[in-house]
This record gives sequence, C-alpha cells and structure tokens, in this order.
Amino acid sequence: MRRVLIAAIAMTAAAHGAQAADMPEFGALRGAMVDTPRGVVDWQGFYVGGQAGYGASDMDFTNSTQGAVANLLTNTVIENTMGVSSWPVLGKSSSRGQGWGGFVGYNAQWDDVVLGIEANYMHGSFGGSTSGYMGRIFSTGGVTYDVDYNSAASIKVNDVGSARLRAGWVIGSFLPYAFGGVALGQADIIRTATISGTQGGAAFTPLTSSQIQNSHFIYGYSAGLGVDMMLYRGLFMRAEWEYQKFAAPINTSVSTVRAGVGYKF
Repeated sequence: MRRVLIAAIAMTAAAHGAQAADMPEFGALRGAMVDTPRGVVDWQGFYVGGQAGYGASDMDFTNSTQGAVANLLTNTVIENTMGVSSWPVLGKSSSRGQGWGGFVGYNAQWDDVVLGIEANYMHGSFGGSTSGYMGRIFSTGGVTYDVDYNSAASIKVNDVGSARLRAGWVIGSFLPYAFGGVALGQADIIRTATISGTQGGAAFTPLTSSQIQNSHFIYGYSAGLGVDMMLYRGLFMRAEWEYQKFAAPINTSVSTVRAGVGYKF
C-alpha cells in the first residue's frame, strides 16, 4: 500500500509538470495579451504611429471682410446711410483635401476599459477661397450714390493637430474608442475688399483693404471616433474620423477620415 501511494504521488507530480510545460507563456506575448486567463489584448503603454487622411473643409466667409470695410468707410455717408460693410458679399464654401502625419500617446488599461492621452498631427492642404460683388444705388440729401463692393477671401490650412483624451473598450483584438480635445492649426489667410463707385455722377477714389496673414495660428476643439486593431505583438492598424472646428478670422471646420499603422511598446 505504501509503495502504491508513493507511485501515485509521483505520477501526479509528473502529470502536473507536463501540463505546466504545455501552457503558453503569457509573458512572451507582452504587447499582445494581458497575463490573465481570459487573454485580453494588452493596450497599456506608450505607442506611436503614422497616418494618412482625406477630408472636407467648410468655410463661412460671410463676415470675413466686414471689419476691414467698416474701417475704410468710417464716418462716410455711404456707410452711415447704407451700412455697406454689412452687405452679404461673400458666403459659404466647401472643398476637399488630403494630408499625412503621425500620432503618439499613452494608454492605461483596467480589464476591458482603456483610457489614454494622445497628440495627433497632420500636414496637408485644407481650406478654400471665394469672391463676390454687390452694387447698389441710392440718393440722400439730393445726391445720388452708385456704390460697388468687391471682395475676396481665402484660407489655406497647412497643418492641423489635436491634443486629445481617449476612452475605449476592448472587444477581442479591437479597441473602438471616442475622443475629444483641443484642435490646433496653422493657416495662410488673405482677405481683400474694394469700394468704388460714383457720387453725384463723378467717380470717387476707390478704397481698398488687404489683409494677409501667413502661418497664422488657429485653435478650436476636436472630437471623433475610431478603432484600433491589434495585429501582432504591439503592431496595430487604425481607422478614424475626426472633426475639428477652428475659431479663426474665417470660420472654418475640417472633417477627415484617416487610416494609420502604429506600434505599442
């Protein structure tokens, strides 16, 4: 009986050792799986990547030259009587553009919940331009005025970026997430306006204003949705949509869809 008991213990120990040898070493999969029985994908840590995108720019040029014209016509009859600076010469415009860039961030993970902070950047060609004209004739004090208002404006957004907070939920190898933060950008802005016409039948000297702002800093807010997919040992792919609204001299928003590849350390 004693010999049978010793033999049984020895066989049990050998079987346990063999089973342990066959189990996967989760530590060797650092960057792919968390060391848990469920095998949750590990997104915690620093990451970096590159991206390319395509999107739309929406601009509202309506009031972009109003201030300049108001200054040109300060204390004039045509401004005091007709409010020329408020004429709706320009309107809204949309255009398409593309860009490329990168991102860097850090994730903290609690089971399936992932919270993080990220800096995101794209260099591209967004923005647009427009021009317009409006003319009116009116009489006051026995004098007839024929006023022409010509205007043009453009904004070219060369660089856009965001400092954002992310919140995601792990679903298998996927990490769908939402984010929000501060949008930053750099733009070249040009606005011109010319007032010309006649006063009592005689042409008056045209008045012109030109405002050129190169590499002008713009800022606003950013929000969007995306999904990261872990491929292998920290290598992941990304698909994302971002909306950026800028408080600029020309009211501008940029909406882009992006695809990228990153690596989590």
